[in-house]
Amino acid sequence: MMVERLIFFDIDGTLVPDTSTGSFIAKRLGSLEQMAAAERAYEEGRIDNGEVCAIDAVSWCGYLRAEVESWLDELPLIADIRETVDACRGAGIEPHLASLAWTVVGEYLCRRFGFAGCCGPMLEEEDGVFTGRVRRVFDEYDKRDYALRVCAERGIDPARCIAVGDSRSDLPLFAAVGESIAFNGSSAARAAATRCVDGPSLTAILKNQD
Repeated sequence: MMVERLIFFDIDGTLVPDTSTGSFIAKRLGSLEQMAAAERAYEEGRIDNGEVCAIDAVSWCGYLRAEVESWLDELPLIADIRETVDACRGAGIEPHLASLAWTVVGEYLCRRFGFAGCCGPMLEEEDGVFTGRVRRVFDEYDKRDYALRVCAERGIDPARCIAVGDSRSDLPLFAAVGESIAFNGSSAARAAATRCVDGPSLTAILKNQD
């Protein structure tokens, strides 16, 4: 089926409810307390995502990508991601991930559920081992720019596209597309969204779609 629209899903708090992939992995790295404090500071606007990335990256030093990817099989995910991705594709809507989660997470979810692409900050690696340094910083405006770039590549008007998210990191993207869905969202996300949806299954966002 020809792609007529694009949909961009956030990861942390949206596909991974009640926590973040950063905290999930940090628990296994032994740095949960530091990561939780950094994420709180980001949500409160006291630090930017580049600072969060730098704090988090240190604890990854010496770990294998393959080992971290094996942990991701246990991510506490929202129900019915595959069903939602398949329904989007069946309706001519190409699904992407637009997130501030590390690209190792986004790439894993693309393989597992069939998302067409992803973006995010990137950890430095040498021969499949993380060095503890950040290769690419990424923030909420980069997330918006990723979506706009994909729209341009596909020749699709952003006004025809959809963003699904839950928090302040989604606001620039919400403003750039025609439809924005605050899914189990914060007050800031709800105020900025064109539609608010709550529920334990991602398929809830499919209701009332054009």
